Amino acid sequence: MKDRMEDNIKILDTTQALSAFCKRAEHGPYITIDTEFLRERSYYAKLCLVQIALPEDGPETAVLVDPLSPGLNLAPLYALLANENVVKVFHAARQDIEIFYLEGGVIPEPLFDTQIAAMVCGYGEQVGYETLVRSIAKATLDKSSRFTDWSQRPLSKAQKTYALADVTHLRHVYEHLNTKLHESGRLSWVKEEMATLLDPATYSTDPKEAWLRLKMRTTSPRFVAIARELAMFRENYAQENNIPRTRVFKDDALMELASTKPTELKHLSKSRLLLREARKGPIAEGILDAIQRGVELPNDVLPKVPRPKGRNQINTALADLLRVLLKAKAEEMGIAQKLIATASDLDDIASGDLSGQWREGWRGDVFGADALKLYDGKIALACKDHKVRIIDL
Repeated sequence: MKDRMEDNIKILDTTQALSAFCKRAEHGPYITIDTEFLRERSYYAKLCLVQIALPEDGPETAVLVDPLSPGLNLAPLYALLANENVVKVFHAARQDIEIFYLEGGVIPEPLFDTQIAAMVCGYGEQVGYETLVRSIAKATLDKSSRFTDWSQRPLSKAQKTYALADVTHLRHVYEHLNTKLHESGRLSWVKEEMATLLDPATYSTDPKEAWLRLKMRTTSPRFVAIARELAMFRENYAQENNIPRTRVFKDDALMELASTKPTELKHLSKSRLLLREARKGPIAEGILDAIQRGVELPNDVLPKVPRPKGRNQINTALADLLRVLLKAKAEEMGIAQKLIATASDLDDIASGDLSGQWREGWRGDVFGADALKLYDGKIALACKDHKVRIIDL
């Protein structure tokens, strides 16, 4: 059996069927793609469904791929994702790409993320797919199946319809945004924003750096050393056993352990915050070993909590002027202010810190160059015809 039809929706559950569809997709300019997965009970996402659509409307141009089918190998899909002649279109692509990278070793390229493109085109910050579909495709989505269990089979008709809508409407969204970007000359902006998504480091978690996510209660080097060892053990254990790190122990329990420094199993039973499963067995042994390593670490190699970027006293008048400039530039270009620079960026500039993403690439062209001129006193701001004007000095 090459494939099957359910509720007039084609489901690919064999390698042969998937390969045939992917070969067909190779001849088109792009595909739209989305995934459904579960992550609540595991460290790594469990891929449950892949939705793909070809550019043209019509029967059998959009399919569901069932990765849970025992007769399916996703190799043809991974080859398509790596095909540089076909643009892969996602909306909010990060988690989807993480799955494909960790399971198939591939990062889709060339890549187009409609959420990023929409922000560049003036649709606001972190705009949702439903909003774009309503605005661009003039359609509504039934979101009732969004949080269902995608690992259960058979899928309901509502689930299949919802899943397919995530890629069929995406065709219209992509074509509209792509046209706007070409007309405005901003396609290169989107490509700059894709750099993080295309970087393999984005999807790799090094257990040795897990402690950097913690909010430390104290900057005591010894406390930080123990917390670092506990965080590294937790991350390794969660990865090796494919369970959420909070199922090993939570951050508040980690902080308690780093403070009390228990040395024996019987001491763990006195913890108020430690899960019952963590008070015995391999987790308990790992906790005690991590604490011992932190306690015995020589003083000359103790870690230090990275200090937040220091600021000199902020020139509040300059900060206010920078906010006016940013707002004017964002309105002029029709894009969200936070996509150009954050409030923290403006405070940095006003305190004399002139480093940051705000002065690089397209951001530098749109805002950064004028922000530096304002800082150096080379331009002034004025209001004319209800618009902010820049005056060279």
